[in-house]
Amino acid sequence: MSRLHAHVGDQLVILSATLDRAVRDGEIVETRGPDGSPPFLVRWADDGRTTLVFPGPDARVHSLTTAEG
Repeated sequence: MSRLHAHVGDQLVILSATLDRAVRDGEIVETRGPDGSPPFLVRWADDGRTTLVFPGPDARVHSLTTAEG
């Protein structure tokens, strides 16, 4: 099982296991584990709140950084 790694500015997406729950996403504003591993401090897009998240197997990190040059 691979561990999640992220950078500040990446997007954390929590997938829904059921049809009646929405997918939740937010911006990672801080990584608290070594080398960008969880837990993450996340500002959620749906309500603007910032919470500490210990992501489960339903979580994905989407890198929003692109190489410029």
